[in-house]
Amino acid sequence: MPETLTGSCLCGAIAYQIDSIDIPIGHCHCRTCQKAHAAPFASYAGVMRENFRWLRGEELLSTYESSPGKNRHFCSRCGSQLLAERVGQPHVIPRVATLDQAPGQMPQMHIWCSHDLPWLAYEDQSEHPEWPPGR
Repeated sequence: MPETLTGSCLCGAIAYQIDSIDIPIGHCHCRTCQKAHAAPFASYAGVMRENFRWLRGEELLSTYESSPGKNRHFCSRCGSQLLAERVGQPHVIPRVATLDQAPGQMPQMHIWCSHDLPWLAYEDQSEHPEWPPGR
């Protein structure tokens, strides 16, 4: 992993820094993550609180308690989900897709796969590096 990692929201108003990823990257397929991220799963990592800091825009954060004791923090301007946390836990849960660099490690697990969407499939689909031809 690079020495430090930075992350930011879509509009760039909020930025953060991570000194280390302390709990391996995973993908959460729970229905709450699907709704919060408008995606079939959300990629996350665990970072000890002392290894995480806001660099700018913390006053623009909005918070939503998505389940008892779990807060999701997002940009009030662009809506990017940046971080989740449970008060009292020693770590926070940044959203890996908001990192500005590659995290230096591969995901280790998928959780809540029992909530997978029936249309989610990976095999037998065409892949394109950007837009499909003719678009």
